Amino acid sequence: MTSHARSTPPKNRDTTGNATRIADPCWLAHRYDPEHDAVHLVAADRAMRGTATFLTDEHLPTAANPVVVARREATAAVQRVDPVHFIFHSAYCCSTLLARALDRVGFASTLKEPVILNDLVGWRHRGGDPAKIAKVLNDALTLSARAFVPGEAMIIKPSNVVNALAPTMLNLRPDARAVLLYAPLRVFLTSIARKGMWGRLWVRELLAKQLADGMVDLGFTPEDYFRLTDLQAAAVGWIAQADLFAALAHRFPDRVRSLQSETLVAAPRAALHAICDLYALPINTATLDALEHSEAFARNAKDGTTYRAADRTREQMDGATLYADEIDKVLIWAEAVARGAGVALDPPAPLLG
Repeated sequence: MTSHARSTPPKNRDTTGNATRIADPCWLAHRYDPEHDAVHLVAADRAMRGTATFLTDEHLPTAANPVVVARREATAAVQRVDPVHFIFHSAYCCSTLLARALDRVGFASTLKEPVILNDLVGWRHRGGDPAKIAKVLNDALTLSARAFVPGEAMIIKPSNVVNALAPTMLNLRPDARAVLLYAPLRVFLTSIARKGMWGRLWVRELLAKQLADGMVDLGFTPEDYFRLTDLQAAAVGWIAQADLFAALAHRFPDRVRSLQSETLVAAPRAALHAICDLYALPINTATLDALEHSEAFARNAKDGTTYRAADRTREQMDGATLYADEIDKVLIWAEAVARGAGVALDPPAPLLG
């Protein structure tokens, strides 16, 4: 959950000097300050972005020293806009793994949860004008769609708190395609339970943001949300995202495909091949081999430690055993809620199958 950018008057007003600097794709559009209509850009080369779990202050050593530029000045400095595609996700579903695997020199550049998009969500929640937000979102995508190598596609994996803006992003970029990545509800609930207090707090914060975005329409009254257990709140948020994914699949039938995390892990080669086809990325046997055997599939996406499919399965089984009673009860309840709201637990338009 990211706070909005500090209100700092635009500096470094030497337009020519700034334009020369920020035209380099290494300058990441990191934050947006709506009070001054300014963009905070930070130096973040490919190696830094690859090492960072997410593109947040915590993981970017240069975040404390941004160049703050008027938005129009920043967008005017953009010399090349590369093809852009998206990974929209439900959280805890291997989305960071997928973004890491696809980042390959000469093939694609990826952005893992750029905070500038979170800033626009925060602005929206504070009452920002939707028309202005859409205009700034368009510029944020322009600033973000700058791959390191000409011809690479830029694949953006927003934070899932940005999901309510997914329809707008797809409208703004009519050539963009999107993977809708999700974990099965039981797997998601197990992940949240295993994370203890912080996981349970996170799902309540997420649900609060989804309610602010108008994403939740499951027949509850405002008072009902206070009566939910933590895992019920997690399930409601998950169902709301499944509902959004279904709407995206129906609204953009030729441009979005859903993918279950367990399918990605069980059949990475087939999934990666299908993703490349969806994004229209140039693929051959050598490239597909490299993607399939990416180090991303052998490391924990969050901390970089050795972590293979068997480790993930063991953790899921341990969590499912420890919290079995709670998860089983919430799953039965959630299935009834989803059924009553007409929400399928598996979004349509599967990437495989």
